[in-house]
Amino acid sequence: MKKGNRVFKTAMLSTISMASLGVGSVAYAQDELPQAEESAVDEDVIIVTATKREQTLQDVPVAVSVTSAAAIERAQVRDLKDLQTLVPSLRVSQLQSSASTDFIIRGFGNGSNNVGIEGSVGVFIDGVYRSRSAAAISDLPNLQRVEVLRGPQSTLFGKNASAGVISIVTAEPRYEFGGSAELSYGNFDAIVAKADVTGPIGENIAFSLAGGINKRDGYGTNLTDGSKTSERDRWYARAQLLIEPSENVKFRIIGDYDKIDENCCFVGNVRAGATPTGAINAIGGRINPNGIFSYSEYQNFPSQNNIKNGGVSVQADFEFGAFKLTSISAYRESRAKTNADSDFTSADLIGENRGDVDIKTKTQELRLTSDFEGPFNFLIGGYYFDEDIGNKQALTTGRDFRNYANLLSGGNYAGLEATIRALAGLPAATPATQFGAAGQGRFEDWDYKNKAYSVFGTADFEITESLTLTGGFNYTKDKKDVASNTVVTDVFSNIDLVQVGANAGIPAVFPAGTFGPGQTSPLYPRITRCPAPAPVPAVTGTCNPFLPLQAFQFQPQFLNFPNAVEDGKTRDSKWTYSVRLAWEATDNLNLYLSYGTGFKATSWNISFDSRPFVADFVAGSPAQGAPLTASPIRTAGLALPNLRSGTRYALPENATVMEAGLKARWDRVAFNLTVFDQSIKNFQGNSFLGSGFVLTNAGKQSTFGIEFDGSVRPVDGLQFTAGFTYLDPKYDSYVGSAFGDISGQQPAGISELSATLGANYTHEFAGGTALILSTDFYHQAKVLINDNPAYRIYKREVNDLSASATLRLENGLQFTLWGRNLTNARYLQTIFPSVIQGDDIFGPGNGSISGYPSAPRTYGVAVKYKF
Repeated sequence: MKKGNRVFKTAMLSTISMASLGVGSVAYAQDELPQAEESAVDEDVIIVTATKREQTLQDVPVAVSVTSAAAIERAQVRDLKDLQTLVPSLRVSQLQSSASTDFIIRGFGNGSNNVGIEGSVGVFIDGVYRSRSAAAISDLPNLQRVEVLRGPQSTLFGKNASAGVISIVTAEPRYEFGGSAELSYGNFDAIVAKADVTGPIGENIAFSLAGGINKRDGYGTNLTDGSKTSERDRWYARAQLLIEPSENVKFRIIGDYDKIDENCCFVGNVRAGATPTGAINAIGGRINPNGIFSYSEYQNFPSQNNIKNGGVSVQADFEFGAFKLTSISAYRESRAKTNADSDFTSADLIGENRGDVDIKTKTQELRLTSDFEGPFNFLIGGYYFDEDIGNKQALTTGRDFRNYANLLSGGNYAGLEATIRALAGLPAATPATQFGAAGQGRFEDWDYKNKAYSVFGTADFEITESLTLTGGFNYTKDKKDVASNTVVTDVFSNIDLVQVGANAGIPAVFPAGTFGPGQTSPLYPRITRCPAPAPVPAVTGTCNPFLPLQAFQFQPQFLNFPNAVEDGKTRDSKWTYSVRLAWEATDNLNLYLSYGTGFKATSWNISFDSRPFVADFVAGSPAQGAPLTASPIRTAGLALPNLRSGTRYALPENATVMEAGLKARWDRVAFNLTVFDQSIKNFQGNSFLGSGFVLTNAGKQSTFGIEFDGSVRPVDGLQFTAGFTYLDPKYDSYVGSAFGDISGQQPAGISELSATLGANYTHEFAGGTALILSTDFYHQAKVLINDNPAYRIYKREVNDLSASATLRLENGLQFTLWGRNLTNARYLQTIFPSVIQGDDIFGPGNGSISGYPSAPRTYGVAVKYKF
């Protein structure tokens, strides 16, 4: 093994060179490098530019998949969502909006549906952390490679990532003038155009400029007006300066801006519950019951996804003697405005579901690395993170909601309104204040501040020339301050129906055994409901006829904080560490053993679904009396009608991983094998129940896994690749999930077997012309797609075939014919209870289910010119 700082972060962030077609750790450089660079690089080595040393990826004793720009180009990967078809241990899903993307490595990942949750998988672009998925999903810019580091990465990255890291590395400016321009056209009128140029400004200054657009008609159809959904409408611009005043000093300055303005994302009907569907049809609405893969739905208005990202970063490198000092300073802003007709019917049940998230992030990283000739080398660094988030959300009732609720309640929602108002002491209704009037709802305004710092480092000690011991550490201190200002105007949801019954003379507490099964209130289990919502029994004290209407109290008053009981603050700190032993058994075979820990700080529930912890509040009506009503919030006089307990935040995640790896490489064959056992205690789960999300901690989630990727070149010009990931995941303990105790259950969405298979053939003609044929197959074995035990009949299996053919001419022109998902495979990405139509209202098996389908077949042609 070569001397020097070969396991340090510089090798991970900015030095591992071109790699595989999907299983990148093992591919050969001959068809991966830009054409102008092929002759300059030995195909069997990887250039470590930060240390000015040559080092093969085989020497890096970590589980990492590296995918080159050429492999991404051949597969027509347009954004991070498509990258999973090349890396079997990675799963990426885009769900309710263009701003909601989940990154999952080895079955661990979360974060997209709540801005208060940082992902367990960290995304870095040129060393700069992107804390939220909306700030990381733009089209891939002028790429050099994408690295997927699997498992906790605390000692290499200052901001802890408890499940892994996606590191995107773009090309630096060059002192030789050059560039490229590309235009692609495909079905759905897809147009992708991008260009880049680089060259010298002076002897010690180089620049690069890049930009592109990505447009495509949607593959989903809104049957209400014929408009399209799941479209693409994006553009980006990027500028760089490389300044090298001397051979020991380098500055890299990057500025970028991108914008997304599109109608996303298509949702289809998986199961149409008879009762909610009948009610919607009865009030004049429409639902498409023909199945999710018709790619057609009903909505009242197009979804809005307006996302703007921008920022600037400065990386400074100073070399002095055997040391290198690196500083990365960055400032970023991200703004996401969204709106959707979230009931996915032509009935106007949900008026608007608006979001406006504004994220401002400042980061500073400083690290010092050594490059001694002796057996010892080290890296030491510090990281500072400062983020402010403003989050404004609004959900309003539509003009058809009142009729919908009234029909489902047998006429009681409107028919009992005058009685309920009188018993509750409310004035007579007006058109604007009647139960379920259009425009009523919740209006949220959140302020979130997060400051964190880390100190981290690694040290190498060469026990012998072939045996190296590495130790690493990270200390993180994290501070979060959260404040809410939510106003609720939903009149009916703010009425205590238990108290209304008590005011009518109905006792709030009945003798045990008075009522049979199924006759208790889901919110107040000690208060009975009438056996049926209609006809309304006489008010005789035998039951409370108002309690069945609780199912329509979706938006009760919200207890804002900080308050006298809840301070809105969390303070976390944690030491994490790693130990690794790497052995260069032969020139062709490396092995390593490692143990590491990781950490992710508290995640806050920044949404209307945030509720006081049960230790602070016990739900109940004052009409019930003690002991249910005894709690600090009630004692402080802060209790509100229909206030429920839940969670304000999820506790920190603590990850551990044991790993053994083997990396082998010969002239024509190479492979990597990793065996690991990884777990996260207090995994932060965020589940949707149909009328809101529930943020909880799993006691422990674990996965045993085996990862293999290999490459073989039977003859010059022909390369076969394969990658396999076997996972055996389970919730070791998850007592308090949104679905009850699901301990021992396999987590949804984590396939037992994922595989990528690829073939690439390059035929060189006389005169420098080349024909490149490439194909990739991606497979996920059948897997559950929702943790809800009632949905276990719904599973997903993925079989995705992509291919391309490129003719590359000597003059720099190349022509490509490409296709993705050529077999038009159809599968469900995820499913969820239909909004205000699900099992949470109508009971298990009776509600409707919605879901996100896979994208259909896409294909097209592209022309590119390199100069």
